Amino acid sequence: MTSAFQRVITRSYVDVDTKDGIHTDQFLEATDGLINMFDLFGSSAFSVVQNDMRNNVKKIRTYFVLDTNANDTLENLMANEAHLKKRQATEAVVWLKRGLDFTAQSLMDSLNNPKDELSVSFIKAYDATLRPFHSFIVRPIFNLAMSACPWRKDFYENIGIQDEASTQLMREWLEALLNIIDLLNREFERHPAYLRH
Repeated sequence: MTSAFQRVITRSYVDVDTKDGIHTDQFLEATDGLINMFDLFGSSAFSVVQNDMRNNVKKIRTYFVLDTNANDTLENLMANEAHLKKRQATEAVVWLKRGLDFTAQSLMDSLNNPKDELSVSFIKAYDATLRPFHSFIVRPIFNLAMSACPWRKDFYENIGIQDEASTQLMREWLEALLNIIDLLNREFERHPAYLRH
């Protein structure tokens, strides 16, 4: 039987081609699945995170479809937009990467620390990833979301991650996502202007 996790993750980050750059369309499809996974949390508190990610995916997809061949990788997409004064897709990549990093670090920490409740992992990841970029106005919204995390046991039951095989599947998905985040970080190091918006 297919788990809820496998139903919402229609393309794993494991299956996103990164050989010649991060394949834009595959990455966006994988990210759509991650965004939909928040529905399995059973809490509307994460709607802020979901909506932010959805808006960033929409901006990237809007620029991608202008020329799918030229924008075949995220790296090419950002390079093609670099000459523009307003680089909405690049800014969306930056913010989406931050949100994905937060999510990946939260869930990986949760897998690595099975005695901790989900809120502990999410708070740690928020402090390490998003907090430095959020104003004092936004931070309370995220703190509310962290405190509204479902119980660990309920969350993993809801998504169907309850045995060694399914845990390994999720771990591989997260490792592939963290690898993509690392590739994006390196791209931003090579092109610091991409971070200016």
